Amino acid sequence: MRVLGIDPGSRFTGFGLLALEGSRVALLEAGRIVPDAGLPVPERLGRLAAGLAELLDRQAVDVAAVERAFHGVNSRSLIVLAEARGALLSVLAQRGIPVCEYAPAEVKAAVAGGRATKEQVGRMVGLLLGPAGRGLPADAADAVAVALCYSRRRHLDTLSERGGVGPAASGRAR
Repeated sequence: MRVLGIDPGSRFTGFGLLALEGSRVALLEAGRIVPDAGLPVPERLGRLAAGLAELLDRQAVDVAAVERAFHGVNSRSLIVLAEARGALLSVLAQRGIPVCEYAPAEVKAAVAGGRATKEQVGRMVGLLLGPAGRGLPADAADAVAVALCYSRRRHLDTLSERGGVGPAASGRAR
């Protein structure tokens, strides 16, 4: 299975494509889509969508994992981020690629535990993926972390469905 992690942004959108085979994870490609910051917002959004479309033309993707917007910033930044997410989600929907969304705190908890900093998330990506995951730009490392979050959640959900983990499996009440 190929999972595309996306860390949306109007100035920098990070992406990370993972191949999942059983419990093995391999980084296939990671990077950033960077539209010209001097462009008006509609043109930047168009460039983000075109950049994602180019990536999807190059790489087969089975599912996309996208980070949800963080609402702690100012309202103008939140609006522009929501617009960027919309442009990216539209491209994924047009291609028929299923999308799972995760809150930033959920991604951090799945990859680095607790309230990890961006730097800690980047280091954990490097530790989990070895040399291929080291030295990535922060946006790309965050996108890989979103894909890793999907991988871990999928693995836990599969185990839970089989009765292997969770409160019910261990005899504890929910």
